[in-house]
Amino acid sequence: MRINKFLAESGVASRRASDKLIEDGVVKINGRICNLGDEVDPSNDTVTVNGKVVQTVKKYDYYIMNKPKGYICSVKDEKGRKTVLDLLPNNDKRLFPVGRLDYDSEGLLILTNDGNLTFRLTHPKNEIPKTYLVKTEKPVTDADLAKLRAGVYIDGVKTKKCQVKLLDTVQGSSRLHITITEGKNRQVRKMIESIGNNVDLLKRIKIGDLTLSGLNRGEVRSLSASEVYYLQNL
Repeated sequence: MRINKFLAESGVASRRASDKLIEDGVVKINGRICNLGDEVDPSNDTVTVNGKVVQTVKKYDYYIMNKPKGYICSVKDEKGRKTVLDLLPNNDKRLFPVGRLDYDSEGLLILTNDGNLTFRLTHPKNEIPKTYLVKTEKPVTDADLAKLRAGVYIDGVKTKKCQVKLLDTVQGSSRLHITITEGKNRQVRKMIESIGNNVDLLKRIKIGDLTLSGLNRGEVRSLSASEVYYLQNL
């Protein structure tokens, strides 16, 4: 098993974050600093991260959160900012957020120690649909909607076609539902910027058909078995 997959399945971090730990030289296999792509035998090898032995997870945990603004999607922050893990009650488990919602964004966030589910929901090849409520600084025109749906250029790369629904335009700003199947950094904000506008509010409201189910800002609950099964097969 690849070392980053082992770390993810053991609840250490997501695969991407595990790669960063490996690059930082804090992951060892049988006392040897490992490299990206190294293989590990969970039955015979001893893996440590920052000197601590990694234990395999026997039972996975799954939570859904309505993330408020002012929290970052990270296990810890070098700048001392609050992370989404601070919102978990009595959190003594090794969990990590699935995907990203930036500091000023809010809405639906999954937290788990299941590396396989994290990989499934975040890898671009799986094209998992995620829907956002967006409030713009200025009105959005029909021409703007057509551009967004067809794909716009972000950092020199064209986004995939997406679903965009105009909900209303009131007092000089528009509200939209945007559904994308990619996960580029700050993608929705950059899409709106590409049409000469800015985002006043960004809230993820759905992953597939999974919604916030009445959760208030900052609230967290465990996912049901049927919800976990749905996400695993999305």
